[in-house]
Amino acid sequence: QLVESGGGLVQAGGSLRLSCAASGNIILIDDMGWYRQGPGKQRELVATIRKTDNTNYADSVKGRFTISRDNAKKTMYLQMNSLEPEDTAVYYCNAVGLLSSLDAFNSWGQGTQVTVSS
Repeated sequence: QLVESGGGLVQAGGSLRLSCAASGNIILIDDMGWYRQGPGKQRELVATIRKTDNTNYADSVKGRFTISRDNAKKTMYLQMNSLEPEDTAVYYCNAVGLLSSLDAFNSWGQGTQVTVSS
């Protein structure tokens, strides 16, 4: 199970920090990522981070957003700075890995709303 938190309403130029906490019988989390879906738009990739801490960002957020993870806490973060109205969306976290049953999982959180006012 993945649970996001940290969304909210912020003015343009402001900052927010999203968190995504994983729970359950997880023995390994490999890739994790943040995705977003704006009004009338398709879901798009924001940033991903591998267990090796290799990161990848969408061009639209490079230099403004930073993805990180704490493997001991099974938690991923997204620090969002210099927010723009175009960043308004529901943000979803995703994780893939291995359960204690040795079954693979690919889970999504329920989403958290980020609204940036101009």
